[in-house]
Amino acid sequence: MADARRPCRARGALVAGAALLAWALAACQALTPGSAIEAPGPRAAPSATAVPDGDVTLRLEFTDAPPMVDALVAAFEARHPRVTVEPRYKTFSDYVRSLGLTMTSDSAPDLAQYAVGMGELAAAGHVLDLAGYRAAYGWDASVPPVSLDQLTAGLTSGATGGDALFGMPAGLSMTGVYVNRELAARAGIDGPPATLGEFEEQLAAARAAGLTPLAVGALDAGGLHLWAALLNQTVRVDDYRDWVDGVAGATIETPGALAATERLVAWGRRGFVDDAANGTSQVDSTARFARGDGVFLLNGNWAAGQLADVLGDDLGFFPMPGEHAAGPTVASGFGFAFAVSSRTEHPAAAGAFLDFLASPEANVIIAEHGFLPGDPDAVPPPTGVFADIAEGHRRAVADDGITAFPDFAAPAMLDALRSGVQKLLADRVAAADFLASTQEVWRAAHPG
Repeated sequence: MADARRPCRARGALVAGAALLAWALAACQALTPGSAIEAPGPRAAPSATAVPDGDVTLRLEFTDAPPMVDALVAAFEARHPRVTVEPRYKTFSDYVRSLGLTMTSDSAPDLAQYAVGMGELAAAGHVLDLAGYRAAYGWDASVPPVSLDQLTAGLTSGATGGDALFGMPAGLSMTGVYVNRELAARAGIDGPPATLGEFEEQLAAARAAGLTPLAVGALDAGGLHLWAALLNQTVRVDDYRDWVDGVAGATIETPGALAATERLVAWGRRGFVDDAANGTSQVDSTARFARGDGVFLLNGNWAAGQLADVLGDDLGFFPMPGEHAAGPTVASGFGFAFAVSSRTEHPAAAGAFLDFLASPEANVIIAEHGFLPGDPDAVPPPTGVFADIAEGHRRAVADDGITAFPDFAAPAMLDALRSGVQKLLADRVAAADFLASTQEVWRAAHPG
């Protein structure tokens, strides 16, 4: 059995950054004539939650955490012996390249890993609205509602009149700041910062001590995680969520977003961010931090196991602090979630599988494979850095402060943000110009 304290080292950040960078290729515009049947129109899950008496086979397609998926499937089948789940793993590149075709074809799987672009598929009717199941199964009591709210695609449910729901998490995530306590002590830093201004003072102290203040893997997703972490502290959460969800009239060109972006530029100018950030991947920046190159590291909970193996008790974690010590805890995070095809012939069985993901048994499996469980009371108390992460996530959930990653705002947003943040760190673009170009990418995806 895996160590229940150790988050998965696979690609926990896929849903966050590198996740689905090829959606533009997989979107409906990439379909060739005749390659998919027409959208069936919006369809809600039926109100019945009883698993059918007969034998049922569910096909599940996914790309992340195969060991966890296999364990969840085995446990679900043991509970429902007449339901067979056939998981089909695809490599990341294959999954994202074919997602649009997969979910719009007449042979779509019953269940599929939720991904950037599912919102467009949901709006076209290719993904089942699970809002009825949310109410019938009581998922709000077993999963943080904020994590479910990230899966609404900004749409209203025709069945319930409330928010739609197009996925169910099988584990949660969040980003934050890791600290090498030994190096921090060498720089005179004796604890986590209470405010963003205090964190800047600690970065300056690390720089003055001749150490790398903040390690960031900006070659891929790490840069946008850093930008999002700063946005979370200066932009109203509701305004940010509207922008990510594509709500009409939403914009990233706000004073708060400008302040966060200018701070990022200033950190680059002052040498607070690793000089090699733009040429370093998130995986490599994590490995370098584990070897002692950096007092702080911006990354997600998925990196904790790798770091704890090396740094042990010298490793700590805290969410990016806000401008005021008494302010809410706000952090980017997303769930490893599954959606249901609107073409499934077994919606009740698929709903039962999703409901199993919220069970105490599933929560233990989820924690053992490195994700944050929806119900932390269902698993043994974590220790060390894993306790730091769990406490940070608890505070963010209590403050309704878990936000989606910014690349979810538009299919082409990931590439735009990745290159744009690299330019910000290199001081090659003005903050206002970066925000204007980012909003243009948003506007192209949400012309209404």
